[in-house]
This record gives sequence, structure tokens and C-alpha cells, in this order.
Amino acid sequence: MAQENFIRRYLLKAGVMGQQGFQLGQTSESNPHALHISFSIEKSTSETSNTAKVQIWNLSPASLKVLDTKDCVVELQAGYTSHIALVLVGNIVTVTTQMDGADRLTELEVVDGRVALRDTYISVSYSGKVNSKDVFDYIAGAMGVSVVYSKKAKFKTLPNGFSFVGAGKNALKKLCKTCGLAWSIQNSVLQIRKPNEPITTRAYLLSADTGLLDVPKRITISAESDDSSDGESSTTSQIGYEVRYFLNGAIGVNDYVRLESDSVRGYFRVYKLNIDGDNLEGEWTCTAQLLEVK
Repeated sequence: MAQENFIRRYLLKAGVMGQQGFQLGQTSESNPHALHISFSIEKSTSETSNTAKVQIWNLSPASLKVLDTKDCVVELQAGYTSHIALVLVGNIVTVTTQMDGADRLTELEVVDGRVALRDTYISVSYSGKVNSKDVFDYIAGAMGVSVVYSKKAKFKTLPNGFSFVGAGKNALKKLCKTCGLAWSIQNSVLQIRKPNEPITTRAYLLSADTGLLDVPKRITISAESDDSSDGESSTTSQIGYEVRYFLNGAIGVNDYVRLESDSVRGYFRVYKLNIDGDNLEGEWTCTAQLLEVK
């Protein structure tokens, strides 16, 4: 690996829309020292929100006040030298500050899409024929998130319209069941896709030259499938691989990867992803569970 892959960088932004926030990291010659940060991020393809724990040492009183604001948003980018990518967007659930020796340690619990899933209440009624994609677009707009669709996602025409009153996430479940699709929120972006399909056709290469560590471990994963006769998704056991690599925030859940190692070669979809980092010591890596894309 090149030397640049060992120079850790991060950029953290925190605040509430319309109010003064703050940012940390992304050092420069005039400011060569970033605050100590540690994070552990868990992501999956499920409808359950992704979660993260972020620890920051020696924040200023002004920054602590921002973090205590209701539904404060945290955005974290991480990587090496000037190459950093988004690894986390979410709302702070809890903030805890305590002494860690001579230092002050603040710990955040962050949930991806918390406000969108918690607060969105929908009352909608379409009469006559309606394309389900139009309804997906409406739900995403009501939730205040952008939406992306996989290439093979198919949208049914609903001959008798669509009516729903209730939580936005329940509207998504109802519509996805009708269309045989799956949904999840990744970095505050709503993904709608055909089960077991990557969200994008662009494949990231994972090899020893691009950061792959250790030997891929063969595992059995209980994952979604669209092989049922009625077109709806079901859960089946699939053979996959667990891989570990240098932190690369460009690779996210449901992304397409080309795995090249001495023991395994092929195309896979990222099913689960853990990102663990500490800018001063310890891990700065990703651990992903991969499912084969046929």
C-alpha cells in the first residue's frame, strides 16, 4: 500500500438546520493536529436504522452545547490524506461527557435516518391508475430524504390507486411488498431495490493492492431473496464471505464489489458493514459481509 494509506484523516460536522454548527478534523499546515476521535459504525441492508458510537476527546464548551441540541445531525467523513469519503450521517440520540484521566471524553450514540423514520406521518390518496414509483417519490419527499433506485427495480402500476394513513416507514413496507422490492436508509438516502441486487452497477475492486487484509472467511448468511413464486422477497441461507480491508468509505451497504484474492474471485454485494476507526491508534478498517451476485 502507498504511504498515503497510512495517514489518517477525518472531517466531522455537527449542527441543526438553520443554526450555527461546528466541524473538526481535516488538518492543514496551519492546524496540523486534529482532536482525538474514535468511532464504530454498524450498517446493514435491513429496514432497521444503522447505528454508530462516536467518541471525541476535549471538545470545547461551545461544541458540547451544539451536540445537546434536539435532533442534532452528525456527518462524518474518513479516509487517508486528501481522500476521504462519507461514512456516517445521522441524528444524535444520546450525549455523555465524562473525564478520561486528564482529558474530557464525549460519547455520542447516532442513528441514521432517525428523524425521517420517527416523525414522518403520511396521509395520501391516489385515485385511478398510479405508477408505484410516483408513490415512492412522494414518500421520500415527505420523509425529507433523497431516493435512489437499483437498475432492475420494477414498479407496478396500481390499477385502483393507492391510499395510506400512518407512519412513512409503514407506507414503504406496504408498497415494497406490493412490488417485490426492498428498502433501507443508508447515510440518510432511501434505497429502493430488487432483493439481492446492488444499488449501483459500478463495482469497487477489493484486492491486496486496494487494501484487502487477511484471507476472506467463508460464512453462511440469512439474507433476503426474490426467488419466491409470487415475486415477494423471502429469507434464505446463502454462502458469503467476510472480508476486512483498510478503511474505504466509498464502499457502502448494497454496493457492488469485485473481490480478488488467492482463494476467492467474483462479484459480490455488500450485505453488512462495520467501520471502526481511531485517528491516533488502533483500527482504521472496514469489515464487510459479502453475498455473491449471480
